Amino acid sequence: MARKSASAPTGDSIETGAESKAVRTRKRILDAAAYVLSRKGYAGTRLSEVAEIAELQAPAIYYYFPSKDDLVEEVMWAGIADMNVHVGGVLAEVPAEVRPIDRILVAVEAHMRHELEISDYTTASIRNAGQVPEKIRVRQLEEEAKYGKMWRALFDDAVAAGELRAGLDPVIARMLVLGALNWAAEWWTPERGSLDTVVRTAQDIVRNGLSPGR
Repeated sequence: MARKSASAPTGDSIETGAESKAVRTRKRILDAAAYVLSRKGYAGTRLSEVAEIAELQAPAIYYYFPSKDDLVEEVMWAGIADMNVHVGGVLAEVPAEVRPIDRILVAVEAHMRHELEISDYTTASIRNAGQVPEKIRVRQLEEEAKYGKMWRALFDDAVAAGELRAGLDPVIARMLVLGALNWAAEWWTPERGSLDTVVRTAQDIVRNGLSPGR
């Protein structure tokens, strides 16, 4: 199906027998929905196609999700929740002595790789944020607020260390950086250049744009 792996939080209960099968089927539906939504958008997502990819009859989806919007809502939330966990986990592994500006560059790479390579959920969540009805975005927006708090801390640390260019508004700079990173989901394909090159270029632009002149 997808070249990108996809994951959705499934809870921490112990699953056996029929329950285990139901959980696996539900995840198959979510994976298929994330794949379709990330490529065709909200308007172009059809439950019949989701069912075909998940290797189910279309009516079976309604056993797990009452409507298309309920399914899309879960994908949209999971995409940002998964990004939150991934980027936070990568940053947690960075040694404490690493400079704040370099921590921002680590976050840039983690964000881009998760968005473009690792998770269909995250691609779908980012690309469809402006397409879905507002009621679908409630949980997603809560996760975005948590994710934004992580980035806010990165920029606050850089400001405190004197590693941001004088006169630069850190809030506007942060929003512009995140906006540019998210926009890559709209235009990047492997034919446009390797992901390594895209990440390296993004890091160079962010470093040179944020750091004080030498």
